[in-house]
Amino acid sequence: MSKTILLLAASPVDQAKLHLDVEAREIDEGLRRSVHRDQFQLEKKGAVQTDDLRRALLDNNNIKILHFCGHGTGSDGLVFEDQQGKAQLVSTEALASLFQLFAGQIECVVLNACYSEVQAQAIVQHVGYVIGMNKAIGDKAAIKFSIGFYDALGGGRSFEDAYKFGCNAIQSEGIPEHLTPVLKINTAWKYVLEEKSKNPPNISKDSSSTSAESLDSLSPMNKNELLDILERIIQAEFDQLLFKLNVPGNLMPGSDKPQTQRAIALLEWAESPKGCGLKKIKQALDE
Repeated sequence: MSKTILLLAASPVDQAKLHLDVEAREIDEGLRRSVHRDQFQLEKKGAVQTDDLRRALLDNNNIKILHFCGHGTGSDGLVFEDQQGKAQLVSTEALASLFQLFAGQIECVVLNACYSEVQAQAIVQHVGYVIGMNKAIGDKAAIKFSIGFYDALGGGRSFEDAYKFGCNAIQSEGIPEHLTPVLKINTAWKYVLEEKSKNPPNISKDSSSTSAESLDSLSPMNKNELLDILERIIQAEFDQLLFKLNVPGNLMPGSDKPQTQRAIALLEWAESPKGCGLKKIKQALDE
C-alpha cells in the first residue's frame, strides 16, 4: 500500500507572500519522476484553516507524512488562515495535543516554516520523525530542502537520509541556510518504523481480528508482526490480554488512547527487565 503525503499550505493575505505553489509543484514532480513513485500518493490542500488539518487526518488513516509549508512564529505557534484568509495562530500545545490523538498513524512531520523548531520538539513526543526550522528560512532554501528531501524518499532512502539530502540541496545551491532545518527523532517510534519498513507484514488488512492460523505462522520474537496483530485486535480482547499477562496498570496508556500507542507500550514493557517477554505475548494470543 502506498503512503499518503499530506501537503498543507497557508499564506494569509496579511502576511508576507510565500511561493507555496512552487514548493508543491516541485514536490509533486520529484515524486512523479522517482524510482519508487508507486509507493507515495500526494494530497495537497491550500489556504489551510484550523479545521482542515484535523479533518484531513480523520478522513484518511493512511497519511504517513505531513508537510506544512507556511509561516511560523516560534513559541507562539504556526500560522494558519481564518475564514477571511487572514492569519490565525495555532499554538504549539494545540498542535502537540492533536498529534497525540493520532499517535502511531503518522511517521514523519515536516514543518517548512520559520522558527518551527519549538513545534517540532513538542510534536516528536507522538511522531517518529519531525523536521522544523531553528530560525527564519527563505523561500528558495525552503523549496530546495523539500526537493532534496522528497527526491531522497522517492529514491528509497530513510527519513534520516532524506533530511540530510534536503540540507545538502540547500548547501549545493550556495545558500547559507543548510543548518536551519533540524531533525527531531523519537527513538521508541524509530525502532518500530524501521522494523516495519524492513519486514512489512503480510497479514490481511481486511480482518478486524487475528486468526489462529496467522498467529501460528509468526516467529515468536518478531516484534513487528506482534505489533501488527496487537494494533488490530478489538479493545476488549486487548484488555483481556493485559489482564492475562498481569501488566501493571500504571504502565499502560488508558483505553481512550490510540491502539498503536497501547500496543507499543505493551511491547516495551514485555522487553523490559520486569516484563514477560515477547514469546509470552504470542502464547497468550494463541490461547
